[in-house]
Amino acid sequence: MSKSNEAAPNETAHILLVDDDPDLLTLISMRLRAAGHRVTAVASAEAALARLAIELPALVISDVRLPGRDGLALFDEIRRLHAALPVILLTAHGTIPDAVDATSRGAYAYLTKPFDGTILLEKVTHALSLTAPTSGSGNSDGSDGNGENWRAELISRSQRMAELLTEAKLVAATDASILIQGESGTGKELLARAIHRASPRAKAPFIAVNCGAIPEQLLESELFGHVKGAFTGALAHRNGLFQSANGGTLFLDEIGDMPLPLQVKLLRVLQERMVRQVGADQASAIDVRVLSATHRDLDVAMQEGLFREDLYYRLNVVTLVLPTLAERREDIALLANHFRQQLAEKYGKEINGFAPDALAALMAAAWPGNVRQLHNVVEQVCALATTPLIPLSLVQRALRLPALEVLSYTEAKQRFERDYLIQLLKLTDGNVSDAARLAERNRTEFYRLLQKHDLTASLFRDDPDPVAAE
Repeated sequence: MSKSNEAAPNETAHILLVDDDPDLLTLISMRLRAAGHRVTAVASAEAALARLAIELPALVISDVRLPGRDGLALFDEIRRLHAALPVILLTAHGTIPDAVDATSRGAYAYLTKPFDGTILLEKVTHALSLTAPTSGSGNSDGSDGNGENWRAELISRSQRMAELLTEAKLVAATDASILIQGESGTGKELLARAIHRASPRAKAPFIAVNCGAIPEQLLESELFGHVKGAFTGALAHRNGLFQSANGGTLFLDEIGDMPLPLQVKLLRVLQERMVRQVGADQASAIDVRVLSATHRDLDVAMQEGLFREDLYYRLNVVTLVLPTLAERREDIALLANHFRQQLAEKYGKEINGFAPDALAALMAAAWPGNVRQLHNVVEQVCALATTPLIPLSLVQRALRLPALEVLSYTEAKQRFERDYLIQLLKLTDGNVSDAARLAERNRTEFYRLLQKHDLTASLFRDDPDPVAAE
C-alpha cells in the first residue's frame, strides 16, 4: 500500500527526481528544496519505479537518457500505473523525434539541457497546481484503505475535477443520497461508480438503470420486481433492481425522465425503505443507497410540473456537478492519450501518439458531446490509423472539420501563379503567344514565369491534361 503524499506544513509537495548525472541531480535537488519542496532523488528508472511503489509523489522529473530503461519507457510505465501523475522530461539531446514522442504521449513538459532554473521552477509550480489532490483517509493515487483505486476511471489533472473528487470522496463515506448533474457525456455514471467504490458499500452490488431508456409500463417492474401473474407476460416471480442492489448502491440515471406516476412510488420506497413488487400483497425491507443523475434542469422541470418537489429534496441531499470537457481543457490531452492506449490495444495496432498539430486540434475543439465524444473521436482515428503517429487529417475527419491549409502570402501567391499558368496553357493548347496575350504579358516575361514554375508549354499541345516538369 502506498503512503500518503500529503506534504508537511513547511513543504509544498513531494517530487521524485530521476537523473544519472550526480552533479545535476544535486543541483536540481537543491533548487527544488530551496523552493520548499520535498525531493527524492534516484539515478535510474528502476530505482524510480521502486520508489513509486513505496510512496506516490505529486510530480516526477526525469531525464530522458538513463542507464537501462530510458526516461520515455519510464514515462509510459508511470502513465500506465498512475495516469494523472504529471511528468516533466529533461534531456541534453533535444531532438525533434524525442520531443514529438514525449509531447504526443502526454508528458506535461519537455525541457532541453541546459535549461533556465527559473523556467523549470515555473513548470514545476504549474504542474503541481494541476495535480488532483485527495482527501480523507484515501491515498494519493485515489486508492481506498483496501488498496482499491476508487477513482481509477476518472482520469484528470484539472483543479475543477480535483475539487469535485475531494467532495465526492467525503460524501462517499456517508449514506446520503447524491444527485449528480452534468451534460450528457461528462461521466455521471463513472462518478457514481467511483462513489460506490469509495463507500462502505463497495463490496456490495452497484446497479445502474437509465430511467429514460425503458418504457413506462416496464420501468416499474424493472425497478420493483413482480410476482407471477401480475400482468400479461409475467410468467415467473422476478426481483427488481432495488432487491438486486440490496446492501449496495442503485444508480438511477436520467432521473429527470422518470414518469410522474413512478416518481410517487419511488418516493414511497425511499421514505419507507420498503419495496412492494408489482402484484404483491406484502412489501419487503431493503437497504439500498440511491444515487441519481440527470442532464435536465430539475428546477425548471419542477416549475413545469414534470418533477415532484418532494422527490427532488429526497434525492438531492448532496449535489455534485460535473464540469463539461470544455471547462477542463487541461484534461483533453491526458484523456486522449489514455483512450489511445486502450484503443490501440483493442485494435491490435502500434499507435504511439498524436502528431502535435493533431493534439492541438483536439485541445481546441468545442466538444459538445464531452468525454463520450472525445472517446468516440479517438476510437475513430485509432481504427483508421495507418501510422504510429495519428495525423491532423484523421482528427479533422473525426471532428468533421474542414482540412484547412494555412499558407504564407508567398506560398499562396506562387500556388496561384502556377495554377493560373496551367489554366492558360490548357486553354490555348500550349500556344505561348496566345497565353501571353490573354495574361497581358509579353512572351519573354511569360516564358520566364513558365521557367519559374517548371512548366513546359509544348507538353500541353499533345495532352489535354496539364503536365509539369517537376
